[in-house]
Amino acid sequence: MSDTQPTQLALGDNAARQLANATKTAPTLSTISPRWLTHLLQWVPVEAGIYRLNKVKNPEDVQVLCTKRDESELPTTFVDYEDQPREYFLNAVSTVLDVHTRVADLYSSPHDQIKEQLRLTIETIKEKQERELINNPDYGLLASVHPDQIIYPLTGAPTPDDLDELLTKVWKEPAFFLTHPLAIAAFGRECTRRGVPPPTVSMFGAQFLTWRGIPLVPSDKVPVADGKTKIILLRVGDKRQGVVGLYQPGLAGEQSPGLSVRFMGINRNAIASYLISLYCSLAVQTDDALAVLDDVEIGKFHDYPDTYK
Repeated sequence: MSDTQPTQLALGDNAARQLANATKTAPTLSTISPRWLTHLLQWVPVEAGIYRLNKVKNPEDVQVLCTKRDESELPTTFVDYEDQPREYFLNAVSTVLDVHTRVADLYSSPHDQIKEQLRLTIETIKEKQERELINNPDYGLLASVHPDQIIYPLTGAPTPDDLDELLTKVWKEPAFFLTHPLAIAAFGRECTRRGVPPPTVSMFGAQFLTWRGIPLVPSDKVPVADGKTKIILLRVGDKRQGVVGLYQPGLAGEQSPGLSVRFMGINRNAIASYLISLYCSLAVQTDDALAVLDDVEIGKFHDYPDTYK
């Protein structure tokens, strides 16, 4: 009897796939993030694309008096306004999406090609929107911080003492810290080193670290350079004289606040075009609604005792 085993013939995976159905996922986009900032801001509709921020001029000149029980003369006063208030103009994040009608006609099962192209393009536009809300040189958060509202960490890495100091800058109803995930990790390490692990809070179905009850919200749009980043603290809302987002209501082809999708037609090459625009801006109503901890080191680590390794 031969010692060799006979070769067993069977249908292989590669051949079997020719007849098998496959579950096809919708296309994924690795650049999509939760965009917590746009969720946490209050959004204010703007008329004619302009938001005029009126402020009181010299508020310390408004005179009042706690009177004694006598006939003392009452002070007279009035509230004056700035002569040239700042006006915020909405910016547009836009693009034109082209889809060949042949592709849309022939390859839209199980996923509609036009719908998926629009979805992925809109997600990319919204990512750009959040980046601009933070970094735009005209109206972004980092460009809107008053110089008196910028502080620096005591030792480089973000510590509980630094965040306490930041809270003194936005002490009137602070809403949340906003920073890069690497800064949150660095802050967590400093808290662990001191034996004061920060508690968490649940928002939008996700868990956030907190400090003094204020959540630390991550955003990869906060810039990191040379191993350093920034931690932003905001007060939000129109009634609180805080930071507000601005959008244009009532757009043609409106899909959501400030977002418009308009069909531009089909050209002679059978290309269907769609104009996608997102109109937005951001306003800081008072200087003490926004503060920044600058030059935050994110690469500092500590050696712990063996019991913690």
